[in-house]
Amino acid sequence: MPINRQGDFMRIVAIALASMLALSANAALAQDTGPRITAAVTAGTLGIGPELGLRLSDRLGMRANATFLNFGGDFSSDDVDYHGDVKLNSYGMMVDVYPFGGGFRVSGGARINRNRVNVLATPTGAVEIGDTTYTAAQIGTLAGRADVKKFAPALTFGWGSGNHKGFMFGFEGGVLFQGAARLGTFTASGTASADQRFRADLERERLSLQSDIDRVKLFPIAQTSIGWRF
Repeated sequence: MPINRQGDFMRIVAIALASMLALSANAALAQDTGPRITAAVTAGTLGIGPELGLRLSDRLGMRANATFLNFGGDFSSDDVDYHGDVKLNSYGMMVDVYPFGGGFRVSGGARINRNRVNVLATPTGAVEIGDTTYTAAQIGTLAGRADVKKFAPALTFGWGSGNHKGFMFGFEGGVLFQGAARLGTFTASGTASADQRFRADLERERLSLQSDIDRVKLFPIAQTSIGWRF
């Protein structure tokens, strides 16, 4: 029977969220410390940005944040050297369950995900594109953009301090189920850009890059938050 790893991950998330809802119902009936609001700054692999939290009781809370960050890096694919500019831009909400009433939490939720990667390559010599070798002038600059699904479930484990007024420190680690990014556009600015054979080779290069991108379907979450609980 074929293995659908992405489907298995989604089922795990659904089970986790269902468990949280069951625990939330029990928490709502418990006689716990009253609601507290937290204002914080969060930073990590999702980016940097503001975070607001509501600790409804000792065992239940929720958080919403927006994160942003731009950075770049170099990589190679089929002997072509690329520069990638990563633009992190996402926002979402997490439901936090504190099973022991302290700081340890299990969190599930989702993000509106506008992360993207812009890739550029400007060869200085002859390189192979697809099945043909072209000069730097024929290629010019290669440019592409990879986008991810706009809606992505998330699952994390972490620590959110106790339910008390004052300084708050939290951290969490987990995954964002965003799937593989899609390299939708890939163009060249050189003298061969209008040639039919070159365009076919350029599509082969796009598919080669896409195969590299397809290996990464999960985005790691590692965030730290510092703030004040009122």
